[in-house]
Amino acid sequence: MGIISWIVVGLIAGWLAGMVMKGNGYGVIGDIVLGIVGAIVGGYLGATFLGVGITGINLETILVAAVGAIIVVYVSRLVKRRA
Repeated sequence: MGIISWIVVGLIAGWLAGMVMKGNGYGVIGDIVLGIVGAIVGGYLGATFLGVGITGINLETILVAAVGAIIVVYVSRLVKRRA
């Protein structure tokens, strides 16, 4: 995937994670960054455990990235609380 695809998937995944996790968002840039990191995490976990991965801008990719972004947001909130 190209950098534009990662940004688009990251934006969508970050927005979905923000909707699911509720609470204060991280802003547009923060959501994109968390979404991209989530896409990487989700892609790794999806490929390792389910045999699915990040293949382009499609529903499967967005769902995998959103699950990864939810995990990243959850962990970031845990770290933020302890700090």
